[in-house]
Amino acid sequence: MARPEVLEQRLGHRFTNAALLAQALTHRSAGAPDNERLEFLGDGVLGCAVAEELYARFPRLAEGRLTRMRARLVREEALAEIAGHLEMKTFLRVGAKHPITPSVLADALEAVFGAIFLDGGYDAARRAMVRAFGPLLESLDPSDLEKDAKTQLQEIMHARGSKLPEYRVVATHGAPHQRSFEVECLVPDLGLAATGSGSSLQRAEQQAAKGLLGKLTK
Repeated sequence: MARPEVLEQRLGHRFTNAALLAQALTHRSAGAPDNERLEFLGDGVLGCAVAEELYARFPRLAEGRLTRMRARLVREEALAEIAGHLEMKTFLRVGAKHPITPSVLADALEAVFGAIFLDGGYDAARRAMVRAFGPLLESLDPSDLEKDAKTQLQEIMHARGSKLPEYRVVATHGAPHQRSFEVECLVPDLGLAATGSGSSLQRAEQQAAKGLLGKLTK
């Protein structure tokens, strides 16, 4: 495992309490204390920091576009990409047989921001976010904002005068701390349905909506 000091340099934050960083980098498969609670905290801190940065960068952008831009930055794929740039895989502690998936990387990154918040406060966490997200922030183009799948589907149904899509949980898998969801998206007026899965209801619903959009455009 690489020395965490390297990660501190990349994030621009030197931990006063090194145990917080060690915990943030510990997956539950490697024992306790793990990073799940820090992940919960970091999710909220990161959302707020990203929102504040976007608000400052784009003073004339409407709320809806700001919301979609934030969603693009904090989704699992983007977080895993940033974790990859930070080479976080080399710092993580995971169980011997546990794979380091994009979800594990994204969760660990959120946990690290939670740890920075506890160690140095909100301003320190926001500075680290701007540093880590730098390339993605600079590449943002407000004129090229693809709406998320649920929004696209809802707008299509509205334009057609059809009832809005319905979402229902059809299955859950895993222990409470490692739950995954399977969701079905239905458009009864068209007799169409699609399923999606994810580590949260929101992600599962987005996948289901994406699948149904694919059926609509065939």
